Amino acid sequence: MPKKSAGLLLYRRNDDKSQWELLLVHPGGPFWRKKDDGAWTIPKGEFDDSENPLDAARREFKEELGADPPAGDPIKLKPVKQAGGKIVHCWAVAGDFDPTTLHSNTFQQEWPPKSGRMREFPEIDRAAWYSPEIAKQKIIGGQLPLIDELMAILVSEARP
Repeated sequence: MPKKSAGLLLYRRNDDKSQWELLLVHPGGPFWRKKDDGAWTIPKGEFDDSENPLDAARREFKEELGADPPAGDPIKLKPVKQAGGKIVHCWAVAGDFDPTTLHSNTFQQEWPPKSGRMREFPEIDRAAWYSPEIAKQKIIGGQLPLIDELMAILVSEARP
């Protein structure tokens, strides 16, 4: 049985309302530190069969960004399969988040490897708003269809 994650993809109009923007987050820890294009993700996390996937997506948003998720009506996007086999369930939600207020939960990892020293790292070290074109460059490949699907929905429905 493949692992499952659930997350929220926030979207908004930019300041002059001329373009859509999408919120992506950058994984923390030493492995991801110098990676940029193809390394960003939606705020998400694993869940099991005992938890409602949308509830898990909201929980993960709170844990990874340190803020309550927006209360808007979520748009269910088609699940995607990442390269490692994990299935990602995603809901798009109109909302706002100030990346300067990011306060992520943390994890412990031996660093440097084989040193015997455990260090604490934030699960998410950055968050940023990107245009859909830039977001497609930043997001990991397996999540790219989420952006395409959301943009098709927003354009077809002419959402505010």
